Amino acid sequence: MDKATVRDIDVRGKHVLMRVDFNVPLDEGGTITDDMRIRAALPTIRYLLDHDAAIILMSHLGRPKDKANPNYSLAPVAKRLSELLGQPVKFAPESVGPVVTSQAQALQPGEVMLLENLRFHPEEEANDPAFAKELAGLGEIYINDAFGAAHRAHASTEGVAHDLPAVAGLLMEKELNFLGSALENPRRPFVAISGGAKVSDKIAVLDRLIDIADAVLVGGGMANTFFKANGLFVGDSLVEDDKLDEARRLQAKAQAAGKRFILPVDVAVGEKFSNDAERTLTTPDAIHEGWRILDVGPQTILAFGEALADAETIIFNGTLGVAEFPKFAQGTNALIALLVERTEAGATTIIGGGDSAAAVEAAGVATKVTHVSTGGGASLEFLEGRELPGVAALLDRSALTGQTGGGGL
Repeated sequence: MDKATVRDIDVRGKHVLMRVDFNVPLDEGGTITDDMRIRAALPTIRYLLDHDAAIILMSHLGRPKDKANPNYSLAPVAKRLSELLGQPVKFAPESVGPVVTSQAQALQPGEVMLLENLRFHPEEEANDPAFAKELAGLGEIYINDAFGAAHRAHASTEGVAHDLPAVAGLLMEKELNFLGSALENPRRPFVAISGGAKVSDKIAVLDRLIDIADAVLVGGGMANTFFKANGLFVGDSLVEDDKLDEARRLQAKAQAAGKRFILPVDVAVGEKFSNDAERTLTTPDAIHEGWRILDVGPQTILAFGEALADAETIIFNGTLGVAEFPKFAQGTNALIALLVERTEAGATTIIGGGDSAAAVEAAGVATKVTHVSTGGGASLEFLEGRELPGVAALLDRSALTGQTGGGGL
């Protein structure tokens, strides 16, 4: 990665404005149900604390529709971060304004504060220059460690980089290095596994993966569109009829390139979209009226396992079934077990964020694969080869040459 990072600059005694992705799930009582994204930011926060910086953190949470809403307050996050760091985290009642400015100015090296939800202000998503400048006024250096939000050109991800020296945090660096190396210089064989509900969400990703991977395995609801494109009846399964031609084109492209493009050979079906549905195994060419495909079957896992047997680089993005239903998460969980095995055998295994990352977390094996991305949409756009605004806005390492003196700006 040629982007400058927090290691390339001098943060001692500086007020550092840091964008993090603390968009964590909360239950109805406001309790955090998964703190993975908070924990992912800890290495950069601790690095800054160890180097005597004063840290002002900013994040969004949910979609509060551009106005203050206590259901989307970051107060529970400040509490949880305090517990994880073992020190108090000051919580600002707003993102900007005189009170916040005073709090930031009073912050001492070794102290941390968290701003209230950025999306309480419409100017955040609008990337309003005045709002960005007000945020930038809270710090002397800007660090973006929010890979999960890097595909958005918002005030806190792109706008502030026009007003402050901007570098990557350690999480951002890790994400770009793992995903970048997998796409640009993977150890081969390189196998990509793509799941999820819709082909339309993955067309650009599949196009690129067919170009660079040695094999592409397809599961999830998106496989149904390929089945129908191949003339199979899929009952009441989710299908995108307007993408049938795209499904045929992608398969033809893979065949012309001599790439393996592997669809499920057996599936689990149910008579309703529910965990209460009876799980019945069948083949894709034998789906009955009224039934719907909700998972892949064991023969598919065997076939996928054979394709993965000698893989040295594996990317998994999107679940193979309706993973929120335990009865229909069996295929996804069996695949995850295969990925753990390949990791133990020395392969590089990358989980591409979103639902697949949540499934790995739920399986309790996030530490047993090489890398679990914190970015859902950002991971997809990166895999597509698109430039992420939050990354493009950061300084290149070469821009610091002669300025850092080996120690930073």
